[in-house]
Amino acid sequence: MKVLVGITRIFVGVFFIISGFIKLNDPIGFAFKLEEYFGPTVLDLPFFMPYALGISVFVVIFEVLLGLFLIFGYLPKFTVYSLLAMIVFFTFLTWYSAYFNKVKDCGCFGDAMKMDPWESFGKDVVLLVLILILVAGLKYIKPFFNSFTTTVISLLGFIGCLGFAYHVLEHLPVIDFRPYKIGDNITENMTIPDDAPKAVSEYKWKFKVNGEEKIVTTNGTYPTVDGSFIGVETKIIKEGYEAPIHDFSMERNGEDATEAILQEEHLIMIVAYSLEKASTEGLEIIKIATDKAIKNGYKVIGLTATGPEEQQKLNAKHRLNFDFYFCDETALKTIVRSNPAILKLNNGTIIQKLHFNDADDLVLEKLPNANPNLNIELKRKLDSLQVLDQKYRKDHLGSENWEKQIIIDSTNTQFIETVFSKYGYPGKTLVGEKTSPIAWLVIQHAHKTKIAKYLPLMKAAAAKGELDKHYVATMEDRYLMNKGEAQIYGTQGQDIITKKGEKLEIIWPISDFETINTRRKDVGFKTSFEESVKSLYGEDFEFKNYTIEAIEKLKKH
Repeated sequence: MKVLVGITRIFVGVFFIISGFIKLNDPIGFAFKLEEYFGPTVLDLPFFMPYALGISVFVVIFEVLLGLFLIFGYLPKFTVYSLLAMIVFFTFLTWYSAYFNKVKDCGCFGDAMKMDPWESFGKDVVLLVLILILVAGLKYIKPFFNSFTTTVISLLGFIGCLGFAYHVLEHLPVIDFRPYKIGDNITENMTIPDDAPKAVSEYKWKFKVNGEEKIVTTNGTYPTVDGSFIGVETKIIKEGYEAPIHDFSMERNGEDATEAILQEEHLIMIVAYSLEKASTEGLEIIKIATDKAIKNGYKVIGLTATGPEEQQKLNAKHRLNFDFYFCDETALKTIVRSNPAILKLNNGTIIQKLHFNDADDLVLEKLPNANPNLNIELKRKLDSLQVLDQKYRKDHLGSENWEKQIIIDSTNTQFIETVFSKYGYPGKTLVGEKTSPIAWLVIQHAHKTKIAKYLPLMKAAAAKGELDKHYVATMEDRYLMNKGEAQIYGTQGQDIITKKGEKLEIIWPISDFETINTRRKDVGFKTSFEESVKSLYGEDFEFKNYTIEAIEKLKKH
């Protein structure tokens, strides 16, 4: 019995130290698992949820200490009965989760080793038996050292656990077991190999044959039965391969941008699973880090599970100069344990992953497109104008929303004019390449007198390389159309109302049509005139190069 207790004591102690340390390395992850257990679908104990992190830290430190106490023989009676109470509780919990199919992963070993509830229940039963052996042989558990030395070792163990917990909470887990660790490629971890094992399922088809119920079992194919179909039950016999990452996506305005963003060579990704719960201090730190990244030429985006209205409020409050994309909250909690946090990626490979407290450690090289003179605040204001410019643009002329758009356009124009008077044209040097066309866009949608007034300013900006030439070409076409003259680059169309009241969609007359594609290429248009017409008006649109005189006749007849 003495030998059995001695072996069991070491085994159980080491087991609890390893299990506890893995969770101590990531107490926030264990807190998320506790929230799942406290949720309405499992134990339904919502009053514990706000205290999940505190409970997590207490439990994992206690688990490690009990393992240490058991090995060194410190307070053996307290230690053994505490272990017994803990294992009885967790045996019940894992049985409950397994029997009622409540939790898929028990979280016993964090992300280091996935165990389903039945596996975890089996593990707990074995531990329960071993701890009962310790209870029976309690008198054989003697300290390895004298009382003073054992107490000092135990105290140092407690201080060490507490210090380690504080470190990982203020930074990030020392060991990252998740498929988003530094060096991992997100795209590769989302990919299922062609030769990966497929799931094997069993289908039980129910039919009514000659008034009696008949069940036919297949592997998925619909059986040929001379009877009426009632229903089918599906059971998975063998799980198929599941990619390490299977719930990650990035969406904005209803569009999936995952593939495009993961192809970015120099990407800074800010992860905040909940903007409402995000650290205010952390967001201020993020603001400084991301502004520097933008000036150094990096693309910066945010990932959150918070809705667009809250995103806009937070962006305005903290003056953040990047857009947030939507991602599943569970996926974001898996990626990183800081809210907010910083990830640096290159073509989907994670180069750095930082808690906001470690933002100073973010390595930001000056890229070829770096712009140290970038006016971040002006860029942010112009970017917000772009959203307003398109808010009701697709609504019908004369509708209530179109009247709202007219008011927005007027307000936007007034702001842009103040920018012109202070900075001149806000081009690539001042606000970056992506934002440089926004002032042009606002004037393009302003009253024709504004187009005439500011077209020379646009031309001067294009001559200096501050604005791409094809934008100026588009405005010049509109300027000429407003004057009733033929356009040059074929960018402008118009709806003509004939005298009979018929609506006719036309391309405004073009001068020297034979050489239009040469002119378009010279100013940087990426498409030919014919391609442009098809993308704007559809494949069935029939182009006719009207003259000004022909259009006037259409209006009169």
